[in-house]
Amino acid sequence: MRNLKVILPFLAGVILMMILFFSFRSCLNPAEKTEKSDYYILTNQISKMNKMVVLEQNTSSMQKTKMGYEFFGKEVSSNSIITYTKTNAQVSYDLNKMKMEVDSINKKLIITELPEPEIRITPSVEIQSLDDSFFNRISEKDIKNVTQKAKTTAINSIDQNRLKSEGKEQLMENLNTIFVLAKALNYTIEDQTGKLGILKL
Repeated sequence: MRNLKVILPFLAGVILMMILFFSFRSCLNPAEKTEKSDYYILTNQISKMNKMVVLEQNTSSMQKTKMGYEFFGKEVSSNSIITYTKTNAQVSYDLNKMKMEVDSINKKLIITELPEPEIRITPSVEIQSLDDSFFNRISEKDIKNVTQKAKTTAINSIDQNRLKSEGKEQLMENLNTIFVLAKALNYTIEDQTGKLGILKL
């Protein structure tokens, strides 16, 4: 009997703890776990993109620079340098600067800010030909001036406004993969930037 008196309170305590445990467990909303999972899926997808090069353009050009001396209006000596310039232009977006909010309760992906495009233009100049003369030597300073002018000409020849416009279109296409994922998770996309109209969200 004594053992029974000891065992019964113990069993009652265990049963009470089990009832409390299952009651607490049933109060938890499993949907919240799914919503949090959705949040991490969306944010991880964006972080994977990171700094995104959306457009790249390569151009090349030849340039001939003539240098000479004149005496009484007549050219008495001249030489020339022919340069070949290759130019790479890139438009990129740093998606770390993209600001968005994920409302997991109301199933909304809210875009509050888009990053500005970053344009990088890299010209590379090669000397193709030097027409030197004994009386009019080409100096290192001349070569430096010619190559610098070739780089400046190459940079100015790039239509940066067109690059920005085409880069924005490509950015929208790339972001659309995120929005398709959001829609697949039953999220609606809310654009507070006014820049995503091209996607017809």
